[in-house]
Amino acid sequence: MSLAFKPLAQGRTHSPSNDLDRHGNPRGDRRDWLLRSAALGWCLAAGASGLLSGCAGRDPAPDAPFVRLDGSASRIAELRGKVVLVNFWATSCATCVAEMPGLIDTHRRFQARGYETLAVAMSYDPPAYVSNFAQRRELPFWVAIDNTGVIAKAFGDIRLTPTTFLIDKRGRIVKRYVGAPDFKALNALVDELLTET
Repeated sequence: MSLAFKPLAQGRTHSPSNDLDRHGNPRGDRRDWLLRSAALGWCLAAGASGLLSGCAGRDPAPDAPFVRLDGSASRIAELRGKVVLVNFWATSCATCVAEMPGLIDTHRRFQARGYETLAVAMSYDPPAYVSNFAQRRELPFWVAIDNTGVIAKAFGDIRLTPTTFLIDKRGRIVKRYVGAPDFKALNALVDELLTET
C-alpha cells in the first residue's frame, strides 16, 4: 500500500492549528456534524409530511367518494379486498401522459388477480379533455374527474402530478410515488401485495 501526499498550496504552511476551529475542535468533524444534522432534520420533516417516496407507511387510505366517467359512483372503501393503485394526473401533465402506457401494462398484467387502477383527473382538468384522452388511449381502468378536489384533499391535498398511491387489500397505503414510478419495482410490489392475505 502506498501513501500519497498532496503538496501544500504555495505560501501556506501546514500546522495542526490550521485543522482546528477557533474553539479548538477539528474543522472537518464540526462541518460533518452540521451537514449530517441538517440532512437528518430534512429527512425527518419530509418523512413526517410524506414527501419522500415510500414514506406513507401502512396508514389507512381515505374513504373518498368518486364518480367514474361512465357516471357511476363509488368509494375507495368499496375496493377493499383488492390491491388498488390511485393515480392523480392531468391531461396537461407531460409526465402523466408519458407514464400512462406503464399504468395500462401494470393494470392488464394484474387485473385478473384482484388489482384495480383508479386514475383521478385533477379538478383543473377540463372534463372534455379527460374523457377524450381516456377514449383515445382506450384506458382499461377506472377514470374519475375530481371536479371539487375532494379526492385530492382526502389524500393529503395533492397538488403535484403525477402522484400515485398503492393500497393493499386491507385498505392501507403501502407506497406513495411523486413522479412516475419505476414500473419494474412497482410491478414486483404489486405482485407481492397480491399474495398477501
